[in-house]
Amino acid sequence: MQIKTNILFVINPISGGKAKLRIPALIDKYLDKEKFNANFLLTEYAGHATEIVEEAIAKDFDIIVAAGGDGTINEVASKVLEHRKILGILPLGSGNGLARFLNIPQNLKAAILLINQLKTEKIDSATFNNKCFFNLAGMGFDAHLSSAFSKDKKRGLAGYIKLSLKEVFSYKDEVYSINIDGVNYKRKAFAVTIANSSQYGNDVYIAPDASVKDGLLDVCIIKPFSILKLPVLSYVLLKGTAETSGMIEIIKGKNIKISRLKDGPVHVDGEPLKMGKEIQVTVNPLSLEVIVP
Repeated sequence: MQIKTNILFVINPISGGKAKLRIPALIDKYLDKEKFNANFLLTEYAGHATEIVEEAIAKDFDIIVAAGGDGTINEVASKVLEHRKILGILPLGSGNGLARFLNIPQNLKAAILLINQLKTEKIDSATFNNKCFFNLAGMGFDAHLSSAFSKDKKRGLAGYIKLSLKEVFSYKDEVYSINIDGVNYKRKAFAVTIANSSQYGNDVYIAPDASVKDGLLDVCIIKPFSILKLPVLSYVLLKGTAETSGMIEIIKGKNIKISRLKDGPVHVDGEPLKMGKEIQVTVNPLSLEVIVP
């Protein structure tokens, strides 16, 4: 008789701006019950997923599946990483940057069937002032926008685009001192993004050559630009040509220190936080085990 694996699905019911109450029924329909003992818990507030996973691990769950966007994945994966368990992903967010990079199906049925195969790989994780991230972290306009978006009641891609167009006209570039593996750079920038994987989500690529398995992070510096060139920047990001664009400078490294003139917003896997003037970033190679195609 086959011993079943305990698996917990942590579901963010409002990720991506859509209710997710039908998801347990879909999991029950497509998950292989001969392999898994499945449980479901819905998050109720920011940070709740972290608490749920901590309790689940104490109850001997071997696989924890984050059903949500990059923020939900971050909360779940941070604890999965700490306790050396296995992460599964059901991509239900607005952008699903990490899931897209890992080629996890955006279709929910296909993503559940993928879990049945139980094929895993180890990927890099990273820390941003000791806060774990798995996709992207950064400061500048991205962080400013994440902070504003978190206060907006209109979730989803359309709301994000509308808010972006509103905020970009008033945003002021900042000056950053950046040390990458001992080499100093001083840059005035619209945004500085630290990329573990290649994209924000929705196939918008900030670091087309980034990899979650190379032990490196891509420091992506979006240079100041005239607002008239916003369509050009958008085209670069959508076409995945940032590596060859004059609007973006990308430097790879392992240990990164960023200094700015004042405290301010940052984002970690899209979730807004406030941090001080000094940011220390490090990569942890092949530290997180994830279910992949």
